[in-house]
Amino acid sequence: MPESTLGMSVEVAGARKASPLTDRLLDTFLPRFVPGVAMLAVWEIVVRVFAPAYVAKPSTVVLAIPRVIVDPQFLTATGQTLSAVAEGLTIALVAGTVIGLLMGRSLAFERAIRHYVNGFYAMPMIIVLPLFSLWFGYSGAARIATIIFAAIFSIIMNVADGARSVPREYIEVGRSFRSRSVRMLIEIVLPASTPYLLAGFRLAAGRALIGAVVSEFFLSVGGLGYYILYNSRTYHHDSAFVGVLLLAGFGVGFELLVQWATRRFMPWYRRDEKSD
Repeated sequence: MPESTLGMSVEVAGARKASPLTDRLLDTFLPRFVPGVAMLAVWEIVVRVFAPAYVAKPSTVVLAIPRVIVDPQFLTATGQTLSAVAEGLTIALVAGTVIGLLMGRSLAFERAIRHYVNGFYAMPMIIVLPLFSLWFGYSGAARIATIIFAAIFSIIMNVADGARSVPREYIEVGRSFRSRSVRMLIEIVLPASTPYLLAGFRLAAGRALIGAVVSEFFLSVGGLGYYILYNSRTYHHDSAFVGVLLLAGFGVGFELLVQWATRRFMPWYRRDEKSD
């Protein structure tokens, strides 16, 4: 075969190999990238034409990021919010898992508290903030209580659904080996309910972050929420929007982390999502 013909065949083969990647970029990346760029462009144009100079726009927000992320006040506020969210989520995870397991495996316990759980889950967290401020004062304790209230019911409901969906064969095997109820809950029901627990934890993390920011707005305690509120009221909109972007980044990052953990440690769960 002539060398020219051989070279052409290699180029054609390379183009065929690259076509799936190109198709994926066209099908996945561009449909997500183009609308985002269009919205940013519209935002920039509208603010420049109609809004006052202090209103945040994409170009000034980007320029403000290097200055804000090294600001000691911003770093302190970020640490306060994240530490409060971590503490509240830990308490909500432990308590919500226990209550959810009991709801899922005890019909009497579920009948006793099911309506209360559903009612509190549907209740807006802004309603309970005045009560928490009266009980705990305008302090970090009220923020922790708000975070727990925002997060715990998502965990309870999902863990309860997972505990109810445990195959009967698993329970019968445990009973055949004369396993006690507490041991079956820990060694059989809880592992089988882990995918539901992770789903509830994903919802709870977002609600906990919202609860922390809303409580900081209302209670005026230190944190990212108060940082955003203070800078927006003093017309430093660019700095305030950097805090908003950071909160959005935390939410997306936690979602990706949970998805990675699910695929890494539970490969049997939702195999069809793995191929997407």
